[in-house]
Amino acid sequence: MSGAGDRSLHVIDHPLVSDKISRLRAVDTDPAAFRALCQEITVLTAYEALRDLPTESSKVETPLTEADANVLSGPEPAVVGILRAGLIMVEAILSLVPEARVGHIGLFRDPDTHTPVEYYRKLPPAIEHREIILVDPMLATGGSAVAAMTQLKEAGAARLRLISIIGCPEGVAAVHQTHPDVPITLAALDERLNENAYIVPGLGDAGDRIYGTL
Repeated sequence: MSGAGDRSLHVIDHPLVSDKISRLRAVDTDPAAFRALCQEITVLTAYEALRDLPTESSKVETPLTEADANVLSGPEPAVVGILRAGLIMVEAILSLVPEARVGHIGLFRDPDTHTPVEYYRKLPPAIEHREIILVDPMLATGGSAVAAMTQLKEAGAARLRLISIIGCPEGVAAVHQTHPDVPITLAALDERLNENAYIVPGLGDAGDRIYGTL
């Protein structure tokens, strides 16, 4: 399913994802359940988002004979989480691609301007040769995602994609305007941002709900 002007947007349309999103939104979902749901939704979303990872032909010895096989090609992908909420998605994707390298970009949203401020960056080596999977649970204003993408491209990233759990049209438009080459995959596309730059209906502050810091 596509939307919000399409371009390079894919929104997951699956009953398991829809059911888990509904439980993730609920105000009475406790941090332990919230974390588990974030990981489950990430795995289901990443399964779709990564279906075009490059592969190469190989051979494998089964107990009976030699068989043709397709394996991931090139250097290991890199999963880059936007701190702090993105960490929960990094761990989920590592369950699918355990050999992936991991990077971190620390950004916080200025409470007055709602613009991202960087405070930390650590990326894997040879990033220019890797598939880069940028993860952050919420694509709201798009400011953090856009800033992270800019940093990754400045570091040499050439093959980059974004996976978020919930997004909104404003965030999608911000990414499309600045980084139209970056595909976006969402588990859900919500209605809009409110005056405080929170996604509506959304689920509140993802980081606070993940870590119980409300």
